Amino acid sequence: MTDSPGGSPETRFSIEISPEVEGGVYANFVSIWHDNDGFTLDFAAVTGQPRPKQDNTDGHVFLNVPARIVSRVHIPPSQVFEIMKALEQQLTAWERDRPAPKRPPSDET
Repeated sequence: MTDSPGGSPETRFSIEISPEVEGGVYANFVSIWHDNDGFTLDFAAVTGQPRPKQDNTDGHVFLNVPARIVSRVHIPPSQVFEIMKALEQQLTAWERDRPAPKRPPSDET
């Protein structure tokens, strides 16, 4: 067993995935929220065409996009920074391997 520079053994995960989960699920939207215990990521798939709808409280018209949550993931706060770093690394590698995606227009004016 090899020790890391700090003297403790290196940590490695042996990750398994069941055949039912291995294929994954399609999601084209994610909603992220938090509470005192951590962060929740609700992955969703749009299920129909967006349609104008009127708010019953103030009459404001908005575009309603029907979607269904396909997976909910709860993450402890200690993991959020690691996930952000991993996403940045993977996005950088993805952009290096193919043309950059079209970014949505900025809301800043």
